[in-house]
Amino acid sequence: MIAELLSSALGLALYLNTLSADFCYDDSRAIKTNQDLLPETPWTHIFYNDFWGTLLTHSGSHKSYRPLCTLSFRLNHAIGGLNPWSYHLVNVLLHAAVTGLFTSFSKILLGDGYWTVMAGLMFASHPIHTEAVAGIVGRADVGASLFFLLSLLCYIKHCSTRGYSATTWGWFLGTGLCAGCSMLWKEQGVTVLAVSAVYDVFVFHRLKMKQILPTIYKRKNFSLFLSISLLTFWGTSLLGARLYWMGNKPPSFSNSDNPAADSDSLLVRTLTFFYLPTKNLWLLLCPDTLSFDWSMDAVPLLKTICDWRNLHTVAFYTGLLLLAYYGLKSPSIEGECNGKAVTNGKQNANGHSCLSDVEDRNSEIKPSFASKVENGIKTNTSQRIQLPSTENIIVLSLSLLIIPFVPATNLFFYVGFVIAERVLYIPSMGFCLLITVGARALYVKVRKRFLKSLIFYATATLIVFYGLKTAIRNGDWQNEEMLYRSGIKVNPAKAWGNLGNVLKSQSKISEAESAYRNALYYRSNMADMLYNLGLLLQENSRFAEALHYYKLAIGSRPTLASAYLNTGIILMNQGKTEEARRTFLKCSEIPDENLKDPHAHKSSVTSCLYNLGKLYHEQGHYEEALSVYKEAIQKMPRQFAPQSLYNMMGEAYMRLSKLSEAEHWYMESLRSKTDHIPAHLTYGKLLALTGRKSEAEKFFLKAIELDPTKGNCYMHYGQFLLEESRLTEAAEMAKKAAELDNTEFDVVFNAAHMLRQASLNEAAEKYYDLAARLRPNYPAALMNLGAILHLNGRLQKAEANYLRALQLKPDDIITQSNLRKLWNIMEKQGLKTSKT
Repeated sequence: MIAELLSSALGLALYLNTLSADFCYDDSRAIKTNQDLLPETPWTHIFYNDFWGTLLTHSGSHKSYRPLCTLSFRLNHAIGGLNPWSYHLVNVLLHAAVTGLFTSFSKILLGDGYWTVMAGLMFASHPIHTEAVAGIVGRADVGASLFFLLSLLCYIKHCSTRGYSATTWGWFLGTGLCAGCSMLWKEQGVTVLAVSAVYDVFVFHRLKMKQILPTIYKRKNFSLFLSISLLTFWGTSLLGARLYWMGNKPPSFSNSDNPAADSDSLLVRTLTFFYLPTKNLWLLLCPDTLSFDWSMDAVPLLKTICDWRNLHTVAFYTGLLLLAYYGLKSPSIEGECNGKAVTNGKQNANGHSCLSDVEDRNSEIKPSFASKVENGIKTNTSQRIQLPSTENIIVLSLSLLIIPFVPATNLFFYVGFVIAERVLYIPSMGFCLLITVGARALYVKVRKRFLKSLIFYATATLIVFYGLKTAIRNGDWQNEEMLYRSGIKVNPAKAWGNLGNVLKSQSKISEAESAYRNALYYRSNMADMLYNLGLLLQENSRFAEALHYYKLAIGSRPTLASAYLNTGIILMNQGKTEEARRTFLKCSEIPDENLKDPHAHKSSVTSCLYNLGKLYHEQGHYEEALSVYKEAIQKMPRQFAPQSLYNMMGEAYMRLSKLSEAEHWYMESLRSKTDHIPAHLTYGKLLALTGRKSEAEKFFLKAIELDPTKGNCYMHYGQFLLEESRLTEAAEMAKKAAELDNTEFDVVFNAAHMLRQASLNEAAEKYYDLAARLRPNYPAALMNLGAILHLNGRLQKAEANYLRALQLKPDDIITQSNLRKLWNIMEKQGLKTSKT
């Protein structure tokens, strides 16, 4: 128990500083924007959607079915909302629990000595676990590991009680249930059934390769055959159900996720896929360079036989085969038991007896658990565990290292990553056991005390170095900026791009722009980066440059709806209404098939339709606007905020004088968002129009209460007061509106109108002048400024503005009429006019 507590305590202590970390990288999509975590979403949706909240059978789904992990996120969300502290706490506690279970498992193989402690501490401190523990989405791997070990420990109990106790099948049931739970945390959890079979055959029954078939066919080993058969059946059933549930189709990924899979060359695919496990093993052995993302060109493709990295591949598979041969060959005469030499089975260590390899070879094949006989009667209790030999542990360690990693090798299907550090969480158990048992074997082999001490302290030093690296790496996971900066060396394109997003959120605009351009320097066709750079430029009023990058983004990814949306908005604001209309229509026709994030795509398509409807609305085509709004409502995803769309529906019905329909949609807008200010204002106007003046005033005042800094609210209330002939109050509202929104043309212009209607001509002149400066080429602004100057007796200035308005709109009858009246007055006063 002390070993378990020590290792768990280390695992807990090393990750305590992650409790203050923020959400990072994939956490946003899996948690912050995942609708399945929200209380209004039925919890049963978790069992039909993938890890990211997309319907599992959708063509663009990642097919990562991890409902138990998502359910744990939902519980976190229910308790603490989006406070990352509670999410990190659960991850750290799970890692501590897994470390304790792994140490218990190691004790079964290594006994109670210090080598078990070494194995537990090495697992607790290994830096490869940082992504799985410090990154919240890594909980899938940690949770799967928890049930993986529980399943394996249940199977070990099943083996020890098989044939002696009726509870043995209860333990087997526990094995199956925990394996299923492990798979529902993450897909690779199902591989525990294969590891259990390896344990039964090569550790519990101590079989060698040539002994397997003869032993299984013996009637006395029927229990072994039955257990393996049931494991196979249950594993096949779980995999079959998993495949059926995801629609019997594998996921599809972009070429940047896994470049080798997209290569047309069989040679490139073969060499690269054979090399990648070598790179993964190196990360386990020497985790000096770690990264949040290994996609794109982080690991360059192996294109020729002459690539020197092929030597690494050859060395890796040679070493693997030699280890497998050593573990499966006929045993040697001399063995060891938990660090103490054993000859002919006579040495006892740590309270556990060990069968010698000679006895094992010469005796009938039998399990490493002996039945207890009292007075000639076999009891129902199992005897003490006899520790397996080094060869047995090597076989089991290799299986624990290799089998859970097989789904990530591209052997059966292509995966959506090149390397993923969190995928190594379970295989690292096998690695830690291999290192520990190797050090123990060397420790037993050498005779000099100095060499024994050297081996022991070298292993301890390795654990210390691992712990230091983990502590340093945890610092990188404190926030996204540090994380992405740490990944620039490995994956500069992805790291610079993500860093640009972080810098932009910090309002470091020039630095963000530089980061985006750096990302595009390394990989110029990244649609997301082109779009993000365009968005940054658009938000800083650099519209021509923004359009350029949006068009490049669309060229790189023709299905990028958000790029169409922002292109259309810029074109609409530039007055290029026909081009904007075509852009919005094209966007609305893009299907969501095979898209990575169909929810975001549907939101962009809905926004495109909303803006298209606004375009029709501004052109006075209210029926067409309504038709587009209705289509937007049909295509609208669950997470889309519909209040603005419903409000514009009401506006269109209002213009068509369909007041009951307008009222319905205004109310729908307010139901969907009770503090939606535009709906308060438009509904207030409708109430005033239908004679419900007191109710209307309440809605106007409520809008002001919701946002006292918004000039538009005061403007609408002022217009209401003006219609009610409350001129003094209306004038005050107009001034307040223009002061608050003195850069908004509509607010300033309407405020000037209200002041003029309230006969406050001097104040009206001030705001007409401001409106004309905001839009110097807008004829109506110049004409109205001329009119108020005319009324205020500033005749020459009035003439100049009338003439400027006519230059922009020569056929305007009102301006022409006002100018003629002005000239008559000027001639009577003897003033010089432009016509003379």
